Amino acid sequence: MKLREKIVPHLFLPALFILAPTTDFSQFTPSSLPTSDRTERKLKVEVELVNVSCSVRDKKGKLVTNLNKENFKIYENSKAQEITNFARETNQALTIAVLIDTSTSIRDKFKFEQEAAIDFFHTTIRRKKDKALLLTFDSTIDLLQDFTDDPDQLTKAVRALKPGGGTKMFDAIFHCREKMGGQIESRKVVVLISDGDDNLSLESLDSTLETAQRADVSIFTISTNSSAFFGMSSPKNDKILKRLADETGGRAFFPLKAEDLAQSFQDISEELRSQYSLAYRSTNTNRDGSFRAIKIDTDHKDLKVRTRKGYYGPRG
Repeated sequence: MKLREKIVPHLFLPALFILAPTTDFSQFTPSSLPTSDRTERKLKVEVELVNVSCSVRDKKGKLVTNLNKENFKIYENSKAQEITNFARETNQALTIAVLIDTSTSIRDKFKFEQEAAIDFFHTTIRRKKDKALLLTFDSTIDLLQDFTDDPDQLTKAVRALKPGGGTKMFDAIFHCREKMGGQIESRKVVVLISDGDDNLSLESLDSTLETAQRADVSIFTISTNSSAFFGMSSPKNDKILKRLADETGGRAFFPLKAEDLAQSFQDISEELRSQYSLAYRSTNTNRDGSFRAIKIDTDHKDLKVRTRKGYYGPRG
């Protein structure tokens, strides 16, 4: 049976955001704790790790998966940081939200979207390891399938899709912060299939990006813009899709033909299994909630690193 849940924007709490896997002490006040517990709490807060995932490609665009910790340098607000944790993430658990634009503007690519999404679910989702949900958006936002590790359930939901009206793209992404808020041990990813046009959302591009950065969600975008399929471009919408991806550590795809949508999904699946996980303790001890820019370099000048642009520091 298809699960259909109407989503109402602006009912989600910022407290659901997670900077990094760490103990939640918000339920306690310092005065209510013994001295030893207050000291322990302070120490745990001060050593909070900043976790960063990244992918590396060579000048031909091929993924590079054999680097070591010593090959990386990480900077926060242009200041070098010490990498304390390092891992090659080829088997990391994935939490994926697939968001499909069902507005009238994508009607001519709808069949290709469906088949590409179905193939993605079957080739990417591993039972008892990964999970995914399916969210659609037009003039409303509908949760057609909640998190599951069963590709067949996701397939049923995809096959039930029908084109609708306007577009609430930003609100749909905004909703994912609640659905993904408690996913601590897995890589959180949004795969957005849309032409980039938004005409009904209450949220803005900037607030959507802040939402994703606070929740440590990477956004991969696949354009269904008709102009791209005819060798033209739509600068405004393309820039929106590219910014959503670039600033969250994802990647933007602009397939030239509707048939190429499947290849975009395959490239996303490959990249998610070919990443590095780095962590560091920030030298910035201010608890002002400010945005902190992150940059990762390697000791190979021909390699390009893709990661999120930064994160919001702790407050209070």
